[in-house]
Amino acid sequence: MAVTPDRRPSSNKRRAPSDSKVHLLHADRLFFDERLHKTAQILVGDVRFSHEGVLMYCDSALYYEATNSFDAFGHVRMNQGDTLHLDSEVLYYNGLDRLARARYNVELKHGTMTIYTDSLDYDRLYDLGYFFEGGRVLDHDNELTSDWGEYSPSTHESVFNYNVRLVNPAPPAKPETVLISDTLHYNTQTAIAHIVGPSNIENGENHIYSELGYYDTQAKHTHLLDRSILTNNGKRLVGDSVVWNDDSATAEAFGNIVYTDVVGKNMFTGEYCYYEDITGYVMATDKAMAIDYSQQDTMYAHADTFKVYTYNIDTDSTYRIVHAYYHMRAFRRDVQAVCDSMVYDTRDSVLVMYRDPILWQEGQQQLGEEIRIFFNDRNIDSVQVLRQALSVEKIDSIHYNQVSGHEMHSYFKDGELYLSTSEGNVFVNYYPFDEDSIMVELNHTETSLLKMYVKEKKVDHIWMPAATGIMYPIPLIPENMYYLQNFAWFDYIRPRDKNDLFEWRPKQAGTELKESVRHSAPKQKLSDIKKQMGIEPPESSKSVEIINEE
Repeated sequence: MAVTPDRRPSSNKRRAPSDSKVHLLHADRLFFDERLHKTAQILVGDVRFSHEGVLMYCDSALYYEATNSFDAFGHVRMNQGDTLHLDSEVLYYNGLDRLARARYNVELKHGTMTIYTDSLDYDRLYDLGYFFEGGRVLDHDNELTSDWGEYSPSTHESVFNYNVRLVNPAPPAKPETVLISDTLHYNTQTAIAHIVGPSNIENGENHIYSELGYYDTQAKHTHLLDRSILTNNGKRLVGDSVVWNDDSATAEAFGNIVYTDVVGKNMFTGEYCYYEDITGYVMATDKAMAIDYSQQDTMYAHADTFKVYTYNIDTDSTYRIVHAYYHMRAFRRDVQAVCDSMVYDTRDSVLVMYRDPILWQEGQQQLGEEIRIFFNDRNIDSVQVLRQALSVEKIDSIHYNQVSGHEMHSYFKDGELYLSTSEGNVFVNYYPFDEDSIMVELNHTETSLLKMYVKEKKVDHIWMPAATGIMYPIPLIPENMYYLQNFAWFDYIRPRDKNDLFEWRPKQAGTELKESVRHSAPKQKLSDIKKQMGIEPPESSKSVEIINEE
């Protein structure tokens, strides 16, 4: 009898020798030849054995009656009930240990699963079959290969180790998903693979790295744990848990999520993220933060929800629209912003802030009903403040340069403000300084248009058409002239750093902007125009006109 190393799985279950005898059911010829074998009976032709309900068939065998075992050769088959079938060229069976060792062209079938290998041991005491010199498993349109594998028919659980590879669908079909690992558990009843070690999953252009998770090969659904990583064309999604759906190409991440767009040099963090690969749609929420690191200074922004829509995806005319709402707060070292909601369109690189927007740049504050920021190569090119526009520059705790108007424009070059214009009922409070940097007076002006030129962060000169104004020496400034009628300084709202973005501080009651009413031209009826012109419509058309007017 050939000797094979015992590679059975370790178990606390005590192995008690079987008292039941291996029964020889049939053989065409039975003889003993001491010259051929000293202890075995030689069986030839349609040999059949039974042991504890298991039937075994072969072409020939060496039967060791004293040790309750046999060696079977040629077209070996072992059937355990109606569900488990083992085929091989050679089988070494020990009735005392209830252990079957199958060799060469081995096939173990159970339900939907088939194992192909050259060396497989089936331990009937532990109800385990295991191969240790490489094997291939086919089940539910899955192909699994590994150096070592174990299968339990009673629980339908499999364990694979070393160079594990799961392919779905199985060859010869073109694989859609390939999972590579060193350790993998698999259930043949549910067709769910349990990832328990460093594993890589390839699905089209998507790549997943995980050390713990589940892959449902039938539902094409992957649930990953322990900071698993999903990457796709420069995009990367990480979370405490990540759920990926192959069919819809969608992902959800939960807990400490980090979504990174390496190409766009931006990222989202938060507690929840949803991603669609086909459409390029991304949503981040629950302590969500957007981070743009495309420039030297990183921009941080927080809102209740961020949404990114991608259009004309996979074309040369791809563009994105980003929505942020509500309680949007942003911080960069040189600029900060607060508003209720925001939209950014990459087509024209315009960011629009809605509902009580405020923008700060160093000591300057701008606000209005709507603020539009225009970018050029990711740098601020200009800022437009629409309706109830107010610009305030703090000098000290009492004195502020102030400009209000219907609309304001600020223009930048290399990140520095060089021109600011205001139009429509413009009011100005301006404090000029002399050569010794001493505040001289208050200049209060009313005009229709103002152009303020800035050089080295200081006002260089001002231009305006016909204007009315008055100058007050500093000691003689009336109390009611220090501030314009709509003056407001919202420094208590301003974000101080990136960690301060999560604390929403609303404007104090009564200081919110009330949206200005924009009147539309009244609609005129044809009958009104005719009456004004003294033209009366024919009697027959009056009823029709009345119906139309209603």
